[in-house]
Amino acid sequence: MNPVIQEVTDRIIQRSQSSRKSYLEKIESARLQGPHRGVLSCGNLAHGFAACGTEDKADLRSMTKSNIAIVSSYNDMLSAHQPYEAFPARLKQAISAVGSVAQFAGGVPAMCDGVTQGTPGMDLSLMSRDIIAMSTAVALSHNMFDGTLMLGICDKIVPGLLIGGLSFGHLPTVFVPAGPMPSGIPNKEKARVRQLYAQGKVGREELLDAESKSYHSAGTCTFYGTANSNQLVVEIMGLHLPGSSFVNPGTPLRDALTDAAARQVTRITDLGDEYRPIGHIVDAKAIVNGLVGLLATGGSTNHTMHLVAVAKAAGYIINWDDFADISKAVPLLTRIYPNGSADINHFTAAGGMALLIRELLEGGLLHNDVQTICGQGLEQYTKEPILDHGELVWRDGPAESFDKQVVATVSEPFKVDGGLSVLSGNLGRAVMKTSALREPHCKIKAPAVVFEDQFELHAAFKAGDLDMDCVVVVRFQGPSAIGMPELHSLTPPLAVLQDRGFHVALVTDGRMSGASGKVPAAIHVTPEAIKGGMLAKIQTGDMIELNTQTGAMDVLISAEELANREAKVTDVAKHQIGMGREMFAGLRTTLTGAEQGACSLFHGQD
Repeated sequence: MNPVIQEVTDRIIQRSQSSRKSYLEKIESARLQGPHRGVLSCGNLAHGFAACGTEDKADLRSMTKSNIAIVSSYNDMLSAHQPYEAFPARLKQAISAVGSVAQFAGGVPAMCDGVTQGTPGMDLSLMSRDIIAMSTAVALSHNMFDGTLMLGICDKIVPGLLIGGLSFGHLPTVFVPAGPMPSGIPNKEKARVRQLYAQGKVGREELLDAESKSYHSAGTCTFYGTANSNQLVVEIMGLHLPGSSFVNPGTPLRDALTDAAARQVTRITDLGDEYRPIGHIVDAKAIVNGLVGLLATGGSTNHTMHLVAVAKAAGYIINWDDFADISKAVPLLTRIYPNGSADINHFTAAGGMALLIRELLEGGLLHNDVQTICGQGLEQYTKEPILDHGELVWRDGPAESFDKQVVATVSEPFKVDGGLSVLSGNLGRAVMKTSALREPHCKIKAPAVVFEDQFELHAAFKAGDLDMDCVVVVRFQGPSAIGMPELHSLTPPLAVLQDRGFHVALVTDGRMSGASGKVPAAIHVTPEAIKGGMLAKIQTGDMIELNTQTGAMDVLISAEELANREAKVTDVAKHQIGMGREMFAGLRTTLTGAEQGACSLFHGQD
């Protein structure tokens, strides 16, 4: 085992001894108590199965057959979740065929950062994760169930389902993916048109045409953003069936894997002798495996918050130093847009998850002594699913890459590190995704140009006010200020400045997500400006230094001057009213900092 990976794992276990012990005691108590349908009053139980058919009612009355909860993020506006419309009926049929019962326990909201980008709705995005977690808990609170099937893919949805599922950690839980859409126009072409639009060289019609050819059918977006990072991390943590993450929707193999997921959850309930609850599967080694997979592929920076919150839900305490140390030990093994030109389908064709996990295992970078939904160890995840005369089987995955421009080896990686840097200094702490940068490291010293709102930047860009070397500061974007919207719409204008030869970078207490690309971006700055962070004291013209080799993030003024400066106070009320945002006022006040997961769910549990 790589010594750095082992050391990080050991310290997570050590610092989390008390909280993990309490968590395991909680889920063991829940296991011994339930499912409660066995002790429900006749009226309660009758309510619980009133809508079931005669046979299912008899099975639920007998208490000898498992009842599986289906929790879904289906809606038909979002391409990634539209395929889930047909899943509940299919899952119920597959479960009935093996003598068990399934009930649709509840739905959770699913919003898309791609749709809400640059609009008021984006201010609800990050907070929706905690709403999803609570909605999952509500769905399972009837305590009628022996296991759970989780249907979710994108951004906040999978972390929310994970957190909610871990609150019912005594239940075996299988995540059921729906797969990515087929490939559209090349990602480089999409990015090129976006930059032309930012410069006013093409119109909205040309931009919409390019975007529509990229996002063109049912399924997950094909770039390597948070949605596909979710799928990769969940599989490498052992919560998907092997090789099931990136099979396109509407294909016979996808349908076979969906049926197999339904059957698998019935095998691991407490009614049999292969009991494997999610609270046992998600242990320190599984969490570290998830971090390794994320960093070895240049995955979404959103997970520097999401995985902190997921770990907390399982009784573990992780922080950005854990991410940084793992990043130094793990090489970058994939080039998937925005870290390259390939998309997720190209990754699958080059060898996909089976090859990636094989490389990481053989390199001593993954813990193999873990539980998964399929049993002990990750070797089974080096196999890939196929249909053999209509029957689902797993065969050995490829031993080497079919496209070495997309999937590399541990011995000859694309980069020697995982491409995530933690920066700290008198401005606080931040993360920067370096895997997609033109140079291996970011070293910039330039004057600040300060904005209180992302939309002010676009006006300054169009006016030519940013045609210089500069560090753009966009502040008062954090969790407690306005809900921490994603600022991906800033990438095209800043990329244009780069292409004009200027040295530019972004510093913000907002998010940039899995779409972080070639522009250096120190994001998730904490403490955020509205909570006393030093970003509130920056003035336009201050020299700022960012250096991923030294880990520096500093404004180059004296400590005395910085201490004596008054913090800027900005009225963020206009971002807290309208489009439903006023209803989230209480939630915003309880969100922790970005490094603590930007989470509202665990107060009083430290």
